[in-house]
Amino acid sequence: MSYVAVSALSHPGLLRDKNEDSLAVGPWTLCATVTENPQTLVFPLGTPLVVAVADGLGGHPGGEVASALVVRRLASVGPALSSEGAVREAVESCNRAVYAAAEAKGDDDGGAVMMMGTTLAGVVVLPESLLVFNVGDSRVFAVPREGPRQLSVDDSPPLEPGQRTTSLVTQSLGGTPQYRAVVPHVTTEPLSPGDRYLVCTDGLTDPVPDDAVAGVLRDHDDGRAAFELWRAAIAEGGPDNITLALVRVAET
Repeated sequence: MSYVAVSALSHPGLLRDKNEDSLAVGPWTLCATVTENPQTLVFPLGTPLVVAVADGLGGHPGGEVASALVVRRLASVGPALSSEGAVREAVESCNRAVYAAAEAKGDDDGGAVMMMGTTLAGVVVLPESLLVFNVGDSRVFAVPREGPRQLSVDDSPPLEPGQRTTSLVTQSLGGTPQYRAVVPHVTTEPLSPGDRYLVCTDGLTDPVPDDAVAGVLRDHDDGRAAFELWRAAIAEGGPDNITLALVRVAET
């Protein structure tokens, strides 16, 4: 019998007053939460299992509202996400929902439409394949023995020479005064027992160099690896919210 183990945590880091990241693992969600010890959940391989992170856009008053709305919607429809088309439709629906929530909040306050937005990245684990999706700069990595391989596509402007990261995104769910459609990145990967994947916000990948991430993933499994990745981001100053999930497919 095959199963999926997911070890996850979400933490505000050391410099932010609040956590605007959110996380979905199957029907389970973490929103605006502080965890320093990874939570590990185990699911039978079969029904589509969604694992996703959303990073509320900094500087927007409703970043944590947008990220929580998106992961909760994905958690509710996760068992129906059995194709690339279904994932695209779900992500596009999340985008419309963020704009609707921003407009409603503006109406409630009697003022202009509130701007709120979020990135999104995740996977849907199917019996023999993995659906990978993202909008923005949160990331998904395959973790084979030879080292992490990025599967998601960064929606970011080109980097300047010598520049390793950027906080700018070229598309997000919500995040603009007027509605703007998104083009989700959705791909399919083959899946077999032993495969591992990392889903994370840029609070991990911006401060922690790629080789350090690779070293942790090479030396540790599951919950310990999740903890050591978080600790590496904190050691680099914890400049942003840190949310990550390690997904492993295995056989009993």
